This record gives sequence, C-alpha cells and structure tokens, in this order.
Amino acid sequence: MTPRPESSGSRPKGTAGEKIPEQPTAAQQKSAAKKTAVPKQAAAKKAAPAKATAKKAAAGRTTVGKTVAKKTAAKKAAAGKTAVERPAAETATAKKAAAKKTAAKKSAAKKSAAKKATTVKATAAKTTAVKTAASKPTTADTVAGKAAAAKSPAAKNTAKKAPAKKAGTVKSAAATTTAAKSPAKKTTAGKAVAKKSAVKKAPARKAPAAQAPALEAASAQVVPPEMEVAVSPAVDAADRERLLGGTHHDPHSVLGAHPVPGGIAFRAFRPYALAVTVVAGELRAELHDDGEGFFSGLLPLREIPAYRLVVEYEGTVLETEDAYRFLPTLGDLDLHLIGEGRHEELWTALGAHPMTHEGVTGTRFAVWAPNARGVRVAGTFNFWDGTGHVMRSLGSSGVWELFLPDVGEGELYKFEITRPDGSRTLRADPLARRTEVPPATSSVITSSAYEWGDAEWLARRAEAPAHEAPFSVYEVHLASWRPGLTYRQLAEQLPAYVKNLGFTHVELMPVAEHPFGGSWGYQVTGFYAPTARLGTPDDFRYLVDKLHQAGIGVLMDWVPAHFPRDAWALAEFDGRPLYEHEDPLRAAHPDWGTLEFDFGRNEVRNFLVANAVYWCEEFHIDGLRVDAVASMLYLDYSREPGQWTPNEHGGRENLDAVAFLQEMNATVYRRVPGVVTIAEESTAWDGVTRATHHKGPSGFGGLGFGLKWNMGWMHDSLQYMSHEPVHRKYHHGEMTFSMVYAYSENYVLPISHDEVVHGKRSLVSKMPGDWWQQRAGVRAYLGFMWAHPGKQLLFMGQEFAQGAEWSEAHGPDWWLLDPGYGAEADHRGVRDLVRDLNTVYRATPALWRLDTDPAGFEWIVGDAADDNVLAFLRLDPEGVPVLAVSNFAPVTRQDYRLGVPEDVPAWHEAVNTDAARYGGSDVTHPDPVKPEPQPWHGRPASIRLTLPPLATVWLRPA
Repeated sequence: MTPRPESSGSRPKGTAGEKIPEQPTAAQQKSAAKKTAVPKQAAAKKAAPAKATAKKAAAGRTTVGKTVAKKTAAKKAAAGKTAVERPAAETATAKKAAAKKTAAKKSAAKKSAAKKATTVKATAAKTTAVKTAASKPTTADTVAGKAAAAKSPAAKNTAKKAPAKKAGTVKSAAATTTAAKSPAKKTTAGKAVAKKSAVKKAPARKAPAAQAPALEAASAQVVPPEMEVAVSPAVDAADRERLLGGTHHDPHSVLGAHPVPGGIAFRAFRPYALAVTVVAGELRAELHDDGEGFFSGLLPLREIPAYRLVVEYEGTVLETEDAYRFLPTLGDLDLHLIGEGRHEELWTALGAHPMTHEGVTGTRFAVWAPNARGVRVAGTFNFWDGTGHVMRSLGSSGVWELFLPDVGEGELYKFEITRPDGSRTLRADPLARRTEVPPATSSVITSSAYEWGDAEWLARRAEAPAHEAPFSVYEVHLASWRPGLTYRQLAEQLPAYVKNLGFTHVELMPVAEHPFGGSWGYQVTGFYAPTARLGTPDDFRYLVDKLHQAGIGVLMDWVPAHFPRDAWALAEFDGRPLYEHEDPLRAAHPDWGTLEFDFGRNEVRNFLVANAVYWCEEFHIDGLRVDAVASMLYLDYSREPGQWTPNEHGGRENLDAVAFLQEMNATVYRRVPGVVTIAEESTAWDGVTRATHHKGPSGFGGLGFGLKWNMGWMHDSLQYMSHEPVHRKYHHGEMTFSMVYAYSENYVLPISHDEVVHGKRSLVSKMPGDWWQQRAGVRAYLGFMWAHPGKQLLFMGQEFAQGAEWSEAHGPDWWLLDPGYGAEADHRGVRDLVRDLNTVYRATPALWRLDTDPAGFEWIVGDAADDNVLAFLRLDPEGVPVLAVSNFAPVTRQDYRLGVPEDVPAWHEAVNTDAARYGGSDVTHPDPVKPEPQPWHGRPASIRLTLPPLATVWLRPA
C-alpha cells in the first residue's frame, strides 16, 4: 500500500468491480473550458512506492480545481501541472490523437513528479480497470456535473437568469446522460452555485430516507463506494479569517455540502481534527486537510446525499452529522414576530431546544444579539471551545441560529459573542429554561414531558374574577421556608400546611434564577428558568401541581423593572446597551445599582411580555405580582433634578413603561383565563387596576392590573399600631383614612416580607407593651385586617407571631412551635386564630364579594378616637351583614353601645381574637346578642357589647 503523504488523509480503498470515471484529457479540459468558461487544472501526483506492484498500479491523482490567477497557474505548471485549452469543435480523429497525446503527457508528468518528490506532496490512488467500451469524455462530460447541479432549485434559478447553451448528449462510464442547459456566464469551479442568505430559501434537499436509492444510482453512475476525493476550492482567505475569528454571519454558505460545477463540494471546519471523512451509505471519501481545522473535497455526485462525517482526533474517532448541512430551524413568521415585538411564545423560538430536525435529533440554539459581529456556541459538548460552532445570522432580525446534531438535554452551554469592537464575551442564554446551581452561571439544555394533574383546578379558577372571590395569601420564600428542602420535598409539606391554615393562595417570592441569594430573587438573571437551587423546572411544576391539587392557587413575584449588571448576563449583552436603555440616565437604577429595561424597544418589550405568559402557561402560575411598578412609571423615580430626561410631552411619566404594562396585562388576561396580575405600586397613579381601554382624568388608559397592593393602608395601620395605646387617639385617622380611597382600586392588604426585615421588626415586635399586650395587639390587628375591604396577604412566620425579623439564611423560627418550648402555646394560639379567620372569611361572602364596591361597606363608628374603637359593617350582594368591632385599647369596655340594622333579630359571635384558645383573656359573648330599639349612631336600633381589651370581634346574624 502506498504510504500516506503528509498533506492528505488516508487513501480510501477501492472496491473490486466498481467503475471509476476517467478524468478528462488535457485536450478535453481545454475544450470544456472554452465551452463553459470554467478554467480547470489537472494535477498528477505520485508518491514514493512502497511495493513493486504498487509502483505499477499507482495512478496520479488528478485534481479539478479553481485557477485564481495566471501567476498561480504558471507556478502549478512548473510543478508538473498542465492547463491546456482547446476549441470545443473536434473531430473524432482529433479526439483520439489528443487522448494519445494526453497519455504521453501524463507519463512524462509522473516521471517529473518522481524527480521533484522532495518538494511536491503526492498521494497514490488505487484504480480499477475502466472498460474501454465506455465512450471517451467529450466537452459535454465536463459540464455534466453542472447539468446535475442545475437540477437543484438554486441551480435552476441561476440558470434562468442567464442565457443557456445546449450541451450535447454524452455517454458516461455507466450510463447515457443528456446534459441540461447550463448558464453561459462564467462560473468559477469550486464555488457554490448560489450563496444563500440564512433567511432565504436554500436549495431543496431530499429527506434522508429518500436519498438512499438516489445515492445508489449516483454511485453506480459516477463514483465507487470508496474513492479519492478531488480537491475542492478551499475556503477563501476572507471566509477563513471570519470563521476562525467567530465573526462569520453565514457559515452555512461556506461550510457543509454545496453543488458546484463538477459535483458536490464538501467543506468542514473541525478544529483539532486529524482527518475528516464523508460517509454516505457505502461511500467513504476522506477530505483534504487545508490546515487550521478546515477540510474540503469535491465528489462527482449529482445530488447532496444524506451524509455524515467521521472525524478523527488524537486518540478517538467520532461519527457525527454535519451541523452545516441543515436549513434554518426558524421560519420567517418567527423572525417577523420577533422583530415586531409580538412573539407571544418567544421561549419556543429563542434559547436551546432539543428537537428532531430533518430527521436528525439535536438541539437548536437561537439568540437575539443584533450588535454582535459574530456568535458561537460553547459548552460541555465542545469542551467550552466554540471555534467550530459558528452561528448564522438570520437576516436583519438580529437573531443568530445553529442546529447542533447529537447535542441533547443536560448539556451546559453559553453564547460566545464577538462585540462590535472585536472583543469577546461569554454569556448565559437570556431565554435559558434551566440553569446551573449558583454561583455557577451556565445555561442547561432542557425539555419537559411533565404530565399535569390539575385540570380540575384550571377549569374552576376562571369562574369568578379575583376581586370578587375569597383571596387570602400566604407569602413564602421557598428557599428558607424549610431550609434544605427541594421543590419536590416542599410539595409534600407546603400544600398541607397552607391548606390547614385556610389560605386560598400562596405567593412565592421570585422563583426565577438569581445569582445572589441575599437579593431574595429580586435581581434576576435567568428570567425563564426557575432557580436551580431547589431542583429542576419539572420539579417546580410538580410543586405547583400539588398546590393546585390541594385547592391552593399559586402566585409568583415577577421582576420586570430591572436586572443586575453581572458581566455574564444581560448587561450590554452583545457589546452595546441592548436590554437596558442606551441613555445612561434612563438605564441606571439609582437605588439598587441595577439596570432598567428599555421598555420602548420592541424586542425587549416582547422578551418581558412573553416571559409573563411563559410562567402562566408553562408552569400554570395563577397570578403575577409585579414588583416595583412605581420605579417603572416615573422617569424621576429616586432621581434628583438633572438626573433624568423628560418624556416627549415634557412630563415625568415613562410612556414606554406605561405601554409595556398595558400590553403585558392585556396579553396575559387574553391568553390565560382565570389568572390575576397584581401591582406593587406605592404612589397614587390613576387607574392601576382600571381596564386599559378606559381613560381616566389623567388622559391615560388604565394599566390593566387585576389587583394592587394597598401600601398606604399598610404603612398607616402599622404606624398606628406601633403607638402606645394611650397615644393612639391622636393618630386615629391612620386607621380610618384608607376608607377614603378604598374603592379607587382593587386592593390587597399586604403584610409582606418588606415589613419584617432591615430593622423594621417582625409584626409582633412592632406592638408596644409587654408580651401579652404584643400578642393581643397582633391578634386584634389581624382581625381588623381580615374584615377590612380588600384581599389579605401575610408573610410566613407572622402567622405564629415570630419575634425575630426574617432572614433568608434560616427562615421562620419553627422551634417556637415545639411542644417542649415554654411559650409554644402563645405562638400556637396566634396561628390558630389565623386558621379561624381564614375559615370564617371563606364562608362569609360579605367579607369578600363586594370588596371593590362601596355598597359592601358601612361605618358604624369611625370617630371614637378617645376610645380607640372602630366598628363597621360588611355586606354581601343580598345585604347580609357582618359586624366588625375593634378595641385597640388595653382595657375592657363594658356595655359599649353600637347602632345596628334593625332587621337583624340577633347577632352571634363568629370570631373573638380575645378567646382563651388564642391566648386571650376570654372576654367573649357566648350567647346571641339581641338589638334594642334605642337609636344609636344614626340607626334605629342598637346593641350593647362588652369589648375585650386589644381585640377584634366579628358578629353575624344568628
């Protein structure tokens, strides 16, 4: 066997009985060149013989390539290569003479090559006998490859653009072929017939299953199963430089398989590979090593086969698909919607998606990076070296895409982005649906096959809007509720606990991935991925599913206002401001050291709107509580004069943020019936919960939220409760002012995590007095809160009067409920009260049915400041009342008279926060209380009550 020269791969073995087409003679090449205007060159090489028989059998390899310049042609001619042109019109006699002359030249060339073996690299090729009965190649033979290439749509389109000349009918070595029309304009051999843009239609390729017979036919006509590969025109210097530098916008137009005059050109870019072989059925052809990881070759095929690559590395050989033989996985509609900012399922288009494409399994990568000079994919599948995995730019969309065969679920990856200045940055996927566990920052390829069991819950949740239904919320920080539990472990404990306490919903503090645990999830880097600290995305689905099966709704904190500056995440993602505003004054958030989103940019707005839909649709989330809405609405939020730029009308409203919030709410409510959106908005912005199409006095349409946190009530009421009882009469308005605006929005009354951290003290610790008074104050306050118009929210740990502030490091002080702890009964009593408040609340429509309707509330006494007493009625649509009376003084008030409706014959005590079982003094009303015909508080009848100290009492018709 002839030794393998340094410049080529191992020579494929021949197969007995296979016919190998003859190479055209120099005369025929000359004739073909004038006919087709395609210069060609014939190269004869001979390696040093290893055996005597090999010397006789070895044939010089003839390479059909591209002549780029006369100077190059001259150099190759000096090395024993000839390029001869001859007119196309030849007689049969002249052809035979020319063939003899060519044979003589070949013989001379072999001798010359042997003398110059020290400077010229050569390969030996085994050849089988070629039957002389086969007709000699004519000029038409040299264009046969072009005629075959013209069968593809691209070639046909090219042919239509230029006049075509008819080629004669010729006989090949195995069959007779009628040449098709070929364009008259000049085409350089080795160059693709047409260079395709990533978003335009590429040449149609037959499906793998249909290509096997075609491949067999092609092999029978023109190629043996194992053969030498002609030299394909190598990747030109400019393309090579861009591919090596990761800045090529269309690597698929260079790499892969492309029809060219003379056959199919194969080009592969495999850094660190020793050899690359094309395998298609029984055909094996080793490509030429062009250096720096580039391999190329020309096979005389008429169609692109369903091929694979066998790649040899040091110590291993891999067989794989060629990533650059596939059409784009994203269609024009996806790209159009992304550009318009209207792709409501953006997560299905961008990111990493395991899929089957053109019959091949792999992963589709896509990322939006319009300012990038180039993007590559790096990950565990390529040893974090993205050099060989250059992505293509899909037109003007700014989207880069690449389908990688044989890459599947569980692999880590990032995008290697070349910035406009030429520097590189390695970035996590903005639409990654799974991430590594922090502090690691890689994205993880994932898919979901989770089977939900909450169909009954989803069907029921749309029966009534949230503001007309019972709605009491237990706020949870999952990572610290029971430290160390995973999503699946939480699913075994949290639903049972919340159901036992009677809450209708849980609200999860931000679940989306965040690098710093101390941010509690409010500095998000992975907007589409549940935090990996507690498990996989399907594990989180399991938790939501179990809560739904227990009859508990799931709300989630969502943070579209800002994002952190981490260099591996969204900040200047492609080298320039992209997700953030390009104006530094608009981009930087002064309070948190973060960056604000550019809500005016279509693609950024789309990223966030689709994200809201994503959580509701993919994880069955029942509602989103939107964080820091006020910081989005105002351009001067926390900014001094000169640090902000007015809007187009000279005002301070962020019109882009307004439009974004309206679009987000409208889209979520349209796509996911039964969900609710909740605004954490701390100002008096008009119409937060008004419909987007209804304009208010300010001229703006409503923002479209379903509910809004009543921050004013929370601040005022907690301020009142923090005063010593003797001083509370001077602050009585702090408890009554909320009713002035209670029906301007649909409110939630929040005692959230923000109120029990950073020195604000826990709820029970805010209360003045001794331990008994503190607990009594908490119980009275909770009773007042559950009766007040609006929905309720209570943060974990406050349901059992935890004395310490919350810390994400250790969570609630569960040990306070241990039976062995001396004050366990005190804490358990508060928790029992919360359970009973929820139970009575859910069973009493007067406490929730008309939460947003003034007809559902009447003051009995709101001005008894000296007594620290508040009393009011709540009513349902049928007028059935509930009487709530709060005494915020530490004294018992005997025979306290209150006016009541005369049509209620008797009142029964439903809740008394001073009951002994809650840890109170047990001043209660065990018997029904009957009204007397004595007018009081402007009503025709009244009742006399004994008001327990620091307590709230609920009474309803007996």
